[in-house]
Amino acid sequence: MDKVAVLIPCYNEEQTIGKVVADVRKALPDAVVYVYDNNSTDRTAELAGAAGAVVRYEYKQGKGNVIRRMFREIEAECYLMVDGDDTYPMDCAREMVDRVLEHNADMVVGDRLSSTYFTENKRPFHNFGNSLMRFGINKLFHTDIKDIMTGYRAFSYEFVKTFPVFSKGFEIETEMTIHAVNYHMQIENVVVEYRDRPEGSVSKLNTYSDGLKVIRKMVQLYKNYKPLRFFGAICVLLMLAALILMIPIFGEYLETGKVPRFPTLIVCGFMVLAGIQAFFAGMILDVMAAKDRRDFEYRLNRISMERRER
Repeated sequence: MDKVAVLIPCYNEEQTIGKVVADVRKALPDAVVYVYDNNSTDRTAELAGAAGAVVRYEYKQGKGNVIRRMFREIEAECYLMVDGDDTYPMDCAREMVDRVLEHNADMVVGDRLSSTYFTENKRPFHNFGNSLMRFGINKLFHTDIKDIMTGYRAFSYEFVKTFPVFSKGFEIETEMTIHAVNYHMQIENVVVEYRDRPEGSVSKLNTYSDGLKVIRKMVQLYKNYKPLRFFGAICVLLMLAALILMIPIFGEYLETGKVPRFPTLIVCGFMVLAGIQAFFAGMILDVMAAKDRRDFEYRLNRISMERRER
């Protein structure tokens, strides 16, 4: 088992990967650097190997698929994940690793948004999207994560070996964050500098399509992890809509003793029934979610024991 493993997922990063690997080796000379090439069509793998990294391959396209492969194959006491685009300086790498090894953190978030991100990043919709996701997740899950979408993170062995990767693409960071929050894992933030990609280096993130995937993933995980709140909100909305439609019908009945709008009344009845169904669905799923959290604690204890025995 490695003491520290540095994980670098890459797709067509020949312009920067050599420098990133060299910077990592300088900042963390005791670490093993793994570069996972994701079907690059340039010299990314060749240059990473020449810089001293262990090069491996993931042939299913997508960052989530790469991270699934990394987490499955590599054994380490601490994992540091960084992008291969040279946007993250390595001067905070040792602090992030020490937070895991010495402070028992399960996930350390490299917080770009509290430093230079909004001035360095030249894509305004990316700035808006990052702020929106941070606000949404912190409000929905009652937490205080400073940067949701950062690719600069450190993880404990327990986090890596208990994290089920379902995302295929860039929504993986959202999934990691919500997983850690839902299972009450220890999360810490470290402010890191951010610099925009060097000229000629192209981002693989599509602002609109990938942004929609990230929002959909956030809503999906909220439904899975907080089902009573999710379906309870649907219940409240349906009941309110039924009440708003019912008030004028009830007023006419009190005045005339007649119900002239039977179709509207029938729709109101179905909306009330749907709201009741949503509420009880949320209650049932909430019990299942609570059982999943208990089962997770057993899995976490087993993984911790396995690590101590290695």
